[in-house]
Amino acid sequence: MTATALVGVTVAGAVGAPARYLLDRAVQRRVGRTLFPWGTFAVNITGSLLLGLVTGAALYHGFHGAPRAWLATGFCGAYTTFSTLTFETLGLAEAGDRTPAVANVVASLLAGTAAAAAGLAIAAAF
Repeated sequence: MTATALVGVTVAGAVGAPARYLLDRAVQRRVGRTLFPWGTFAVNITGSLLLGLVTGAALYHGFHGAPRAWLATGFCGAYTTFSTLTFETLGLAEAGDRTPAVANVVASLLAGTAAAAAGLAIAAAF
């Protein structure tokens, strides 16, 4: 990894982490307190869509090198959050809220995969 790529990934990560926090909080304020972790869900789905777009741009339009690493690894890596998904799911399960826990895993995997596929398809169309 070049110094430029490393700096770019670091800066993009520094933007992705607060973006995740801000979107999560905005969604939580909008939907209020619920058992389902809508903020994390929204972050991970929008991150999957963006990663699909970046990957599609690389596959179909030659978007390689440092800018791809900045967005894919730096921003998306800091923005999306598998650890929070698992932490919240385990919290739901431990509290006896098994249906929302299972729904969180299933919905996150299905919607995340669909969002990534949509990103690829959008990139391929342009």
